[in-house]
Amino acid sequence: MIFISEKAKERVLNMWKEDNLSANHFVRVSVTSGGCSGLAYNMKFDDQTQSNDEVFEDKGIKLVVDPKSILYLLGTELDFSEGLDGKGFYFNNPNASRTCSCGESFSL
Repeated sequence: MIFISEKAKERVLNMWKEDNLSANHFVRVSVTSGGCSGLAYNMKFDDQTQSNDEVFEDKGIKLVVDPKSILYLLGTELDFSEGLDGKGFYFNNPNASRTCSCGESFSL
């Protein structure tokens, strides 16, 4: 399963409202090759699922992951920070053995 923090949930809902997105939208999370640690996180809003997607719901937010990415993301929490180190979404991934300093890539 993939989780979302309260802060990330609030930010997602605000962004949906600002962009006039429908209730059919969800957060699509994936992992691709790249970044300084080898694997990079991706996140976008979507409204079309694929037949092989894994669909989770946490705190009323639907999170959708493709089958390849779920192997890297099980147990991960999507969070949001407005701190001095930078503003934005980030991933708390218990599977990552190493992350880069920017937090956008990781390795197992």
